[in-house]
Amino acid sequence: MEPGPIHMVDVTEKKETRRQAIAKGKVQMNPATLELIRKGELEKGDVLAVAKTAGIMAAKETHRLIPLCHPLQLTHIAVDFNLPENRNFVEITASAKGIGKTGFEMEALVAVSVSALTIYDMCKAVDSSMTIGEICLVRKSGGKSGIYLADE
Repeated sequence: MEPGPIHMVDVTEKKETRRQAIAKGKVQMNPATLELIRKGELEKGDVLAVAKTAGIMAAKETHRLIPLCHPLQLTHIAVDFNLPENRNFVEITASAKGIGKTGFEMEALVAVSVSALTIYDMCKAVDSSMTIGEICLVRKSGGKSGIYLADE
């Protein structure tokens, strides 16, 4: 099968609705690296503050990073971190909200991805074995398709 020509989906006739998307991901690392993050003792500074800022900034630029994404008017973006006890990872959750004709899934996924990459960048001098993974959409709402909730 021959691929068709690329195109941006035409959303002209779609109704604007309140929309939200939530994505998650993890950065797996050595226990010592996680401890350095907790204590704020990495050379580059406050890893989670920089990663949060990077994720928020990236979400706002999603349409510039992903070729066929529509530029959307975000009304809120949040990036949060969970560092569970006795586990060797940082869990990242990003939420993107707005009113629009198409969803905010890519904005939430980009926020998680860039936050994870920022954590990697800030910690790579002490831990080259880190892995980034499990990035996925966990919830979306709004639009014709209604609510999507991933199986936990």
